Amino acid sequence: MPENESWEYSLSIPNDPRAVTVSRRTLRLILTVHGLIRLVDVAELLAAELVANAVLHTKGPAALRVGRAAGVLRIGAWDADPRPPEPPLPFDRAAELGLEEGRGLALVRACSDLWGWQPLSREGSRGKYVWCELDAA
Repeated sequence: MPENESWEYSLSIPNDPRAVTVSRRTLRLILTVHGLIRLVDVAELLAAELVANAVLHTKGPAALRVGRAAGVLRIGAWDADPRPPEPPLPFDRAAELGLEEGRGLALVRACSDLWGWQPLSREGSRGKYVWCELDAA
Protein backbone atom coordinates (compact mmCIF):
# COMPACT_ATOMS: atom_id res chain seq x y z
CA MET A 1 0.00 0.00 0.00
CA PRO A 2 1.46 3.39 -0.93
CA GLU A 3 2.69 5.48 2.00
CA ASN A 4 0.34 8.39 1.25
CA GLU A 5 -2.82 6.31 0.76
CA SER A 6 -5.75 7.06 3.06
CA TRP A 7 -7.28 4.36 5.24
CA GLU A 8 -9.52 3.98 8.28
CA TYR A 9 -10.31 1.21 10.76
CA SER A 10 -13.03 1.04 13.37
CA LEU A 11 -13.18 -1.33 16.34
CA SER A 12 -16.44 -1.68 18.27
CA ILE A 13 -15.75 -2.26 21.93
CA PRO A 14 -17.96 -3.21 24.87
CA ASN A 15 -18.15 -1.23 28.08
CA ASP A 16 -15.41 -3.31 29.68
CA PRO A 17 -12.06 -2.13 31.09
CA ARG A 18 -10.33 -4.95 29.13
CA ALA A 19 -11.27 -3.06 25.97
CA VAL A 20 -8.37 -0.69 26.63
CA THR A 21 -5.83 -3.52 26.22
CA VAL A 22 -7.61 -4.91 23.15
CA SER A 23 -7.65 -1.43 21.60
CA ARG A 24 -3.94 -0.84 22.26
CA ARG A 25 -2.94 -4.17 20.74
CA THR A 26 -5.20 -3.67 17.73
CA LEU A 27 -3.78 -0.20 17.15
CA ARG A 28 -0.21 -1.55 17.38
CA LEU A 29 -1.00 -4.12 14.69
CA ILE A 30 -2.66 -1.56 12.40
CA LEU A 31 0.25 0.86 12.62
CA THR A 32 2.83 -1.89 12.18
CA VAL A 33 1.26 -3.25 8.98
CA HIS A 34 1.00 0.28 7.60
CA GLY A 35 4.67 0.99 8.27
CA LEU A 36 4.05 3.52 11.03
CA ILE A 37 5.95 1.69 13.77
CA ARG A 38 7.66 4.94 14.80
CA LEU A 39 4.29 6.24 16.03
CA VAL A 40 3.23 3.12 17.94
CA ASP A 41 4.31 4.10 21.46
CA VAL A 42 2.70 7.53 21.55
CA ALA A 43 -0.34 6.35 19.56
CA GLU A 44 -0.91 3.50 22.03
CA LEU A 45 -0.79 5.93 24.94
CA LEU A 46 -3.27 8.25 23.24
CA ALA A 47 -5.65 5.46 22.26
CA ALA A 48 -5.52 3.99 25.76
CA GLU A 49 -6.47 7.32 27.32
CA LEU A 50 -9.31 7.96 24.86
CA VAL A 51 -10.74 4.45 25.14
CA ALA A 52 -10.35 4.40 28.93
CA ASN A 53 -12.38 7.61 29.16
CA ALA A 54 -15.06 6.17 26.89
CA VAL A 55 -15.29 2.93 28.88
CA LEU A 56 -14.85 4.22 32.42
CA HIS A 57 -16.97 7.37 32.25
CA THR A 58 -19.93 6.18 30.18
CA LYS A 59 -22.40 3.30 30.41
CA GLY A 60 -22.83 2.23 26.81
CA PRO A 61 -20.77 0.76 24.01
CA ALA A 62 -17.83 2.57 22.46
CA ALA A 63 -15.59 2.40 19.41
CA LEU A 64 -11.98 3.09 18.53
CA ARG A 65 -11.36 4.70 15.16
CA VAL A 66 -7.94 4.97 13.57
CA GLY A 67 -7.24 6.52 10.20
CA ARG A 68 -4.63 8.16 8.07
CA ALA A 69 -5.24 10.87 5.49
CA ALA A 70 -3.06 13.63 4.06
CA GLY A 71 -0.10 12.64 6.25
CA VAL A 72 -2.07 12.80 9.49
CA LEU A 73 -2.88 9.90 11.80
CA ARG A 74 -6.19 10.41 13.60
CA ILE A 75 -7.08 8.33 16.65
CA GLY A 76 -10.52 8.71 18.16
CA ALA A 77 -12.97 7.14 20.55
CA TRP A 78 -16.73 7.29 20.19
CA ASP A 79 -19.06 6.75 23.12
CA ALA A 80 -22.82 7.02 23.58
CA ASP A 81 -22.72 9.87 26.11
CA PRO A 82 -23.29 13.25 24.42
CA ARG A 83 -21.84 15.27 27.32
CA PRO A 84 -18.55 16.99 26.51
CA PRO A 85 -15.39 15.68 28.12
CA GLU A 86 -14.08 17.57 31.12
CA PRO A 87 -11.43 20.08 30.04
CA PRO A 88 -7.95 18.78 30.81
CA LEU A 89 -6.13 20.26 33.78
CA PRO A 90 -2.46 21.12 33.40
CA PHE A 91 -0.27 18.41 34.94
CA ASP A 92 1.10 20.70 37.64
CA ARG A 93 -2.41 21.76 38.67
CA ALA A 94 -3.59 18.12 38.88
CA ALA A 95 -0.55 17.27 41.02
CA GLU A 96 -1.18 20.31 43.20
CA LEU A 97 -4.73 19.10 43.80
CA GLY A 98 -3.48 15.57 44.51
CA LEU A 99 -5.60 14.07 41.73
CA GLU A 100 -4.83 10.47 40.84
CA GLU A 101 -7.39 10.45 38.02
CA GLY A 102 -8.35 12.99 35.42
CA ARG A 103 -4.98 13.34 33.71
CA GLY A 104 -5.94 11.41 30.56
CA LEU A 105 -6.94 14.35 28.39
CA ALA A 106 -3.97 16.34 29.70
CA LEU A 107 -1.78 13.52 28.32
CA VAL A 108 -3.69 13.61 25.05
CA ARG A 109 -3.23 17.37 24.81
CA ALA A 110 0.48 17.14 25.66
CA CYS A 111 1.35 14.21 23.37
CA SER A 112 -0.71 14.93 20.26
CA ASP A 113 -0.37 17.61 17.62
CA LEU A 114 -4.07 18.47 17.81
CA TRP A 115 -7.07 17.16 19.72
CA GLY A 116 -10.75 17.92 20.06
CA TRP A 117 -14.21 16.50 20.39
CA GLN A 118 -17.54 16.75 18.63
CA PRO A 119 -21.08 15.79 19.54
CA LEU A 120 -22.65 13.18 17.28
CA SER A 121 -26.23 12.47 16.34
CA ARG A 122 -27.25 9.89 13.76
CA GLU A 123 -30.53 8.04 13.31
CA GLY A 124 -31.57 8.82 16.87
CA SER A 125 -28.23 7.79 18.35
CA ARG A 126 -26.38 10.35 20.39
CA GLY A 127 -22.88 10.49 21.64
CA LYS A 128 -19.54 12.14 21.14
CA TYR A 129 -16.28 11.56 19.33
CA VAL A 130 -13.04 12.56 21.08
CA TRP A 131 -10.04 12.54 18.76
CA CYS A 132 -6.40 13.47 18.45
CA GLU A 133 -3.94 13.72 15.57
CA LEU A 134 -0.29 12.93 15.00
CA ASP A 135 1.88 13.93 12.06
CA ALA A 136 2.33 10.71 10.09
CA ALA A 137 4.19 12.17 7.12
